[in-house]
Amino acid sequence: MSNRPTVKDVAREAGVSVTTVDRALNGRSTVREDTMRRIAEAAHKVGYHARGLINHRLNTVAPEMKFGFILLKEKHEFYQQFARELEAAVAARTDLRGRVIIRYATSQTPEHFAELIETLGEKVDAIASVAVNHQKLSNVVEDLRGKGVLTYSLLNDFAQGVRRNYLGLNNMKVGRVAAWTLTRGVCEPGPLAIFVGGNRWHGHDLREVGFRSFVRENAPEFRVLDTIVNLEARQITYEAVRDLIDRYPKLRGIYMAGGGMEGAIAAVREACAPGQLQLVVNELTSESRAALQDGYVTTVISTPLQQLCHDLVNMMVNDRGNPSDPTFGQHFLDPRLIVPDML
Repeated sequence: MSNRPTVKDVAREAGVSVTTVDRALNGRSTVREDTMRRIAEAAHKVGYHARGLINHRLNTVAPEMKFGFILLKEKHEFYQQFARELEAAVAARTDLRGRVIIRYATSQTPEHFAELIETLGEKVDAIASVAVNHQKLSNVVEDLRGKGVLTYSLLNDFAQGVRRNYLGLNNMKVGRVAAWTLTRGVCEPGPLAIFVGGNRWHGHDLREVGFRSFVRENAPEFRVLDTIVNLEARQITYEAVRDLIDRYPKLRGIYMAGGGMEGAIAAVREACAPGQLQLVVNELTSESRAALQDGYVTTVISTPLQQLCHDLVNMMVNDRGNPSDPTFGQHFLDPRLIVPDML
């Protein structure tokens, strides 16, 4: 017990007087927020037994901020991880009391996304969403901006010119990376296929453009087939991939620019030997990891979710004090490329 940290240890670590620490603990008089924060950090560092009380005092003076997030596919592993990283990024803030509200889209229609953003926007201080690109969403985002609620687009850039910032990958470059991977991974040229989720996913369109431009410029001996829309549905993707393999015996590679990779993996597992067909997909999940290890997926292009969520929350906090700033931006993160030997 003689080595138990004391108020003096906290005061020395925080660079304040014992009296100031006592005031922070007992609330006898006001202690500045930045001083309270130093004391809380010092108490945590030295292991002071009453650090919970200091954190409680700090929480009573720290401002509250409500963060709204709209994601897709609540039961999908990638979006479950996305939600955990968002909650962790908000919880890591010591300068405010953050509250996270997450909603999941159950449809990909513009009307559904617009309704979700509008409804959630009434309950939060800032909102970030994965959503399709459509004028209905731009109108809602502009209305929220007029009320002081800023919107951030995630993974797919929508409401350009009215949303505050886009955070995600540079989708044009991602498409080029996918094309480079497929064309460099085969010995003999042949047809290539690309799948997109739908015509309103701006990010998928950019990936397709990047993919086709790379092949046209750097690997013209390959032929890119007509783009296939799979609505990011597993069964649709499975059936389309099986049909492609049957119709094009010399098919060399497939790039899944959007979701639905589970269907593509299942089809390739059934119809091809490991390594026979090059398959590039997005995001590392238990299913894409297993396919990489078994030789059915060539490369996974992964979004650095932890960094994205950290940067997003920082932006939302910093921009809150200046909602009328006319600046609009794009915040690109470097993708993580995962190949079998990395597992």
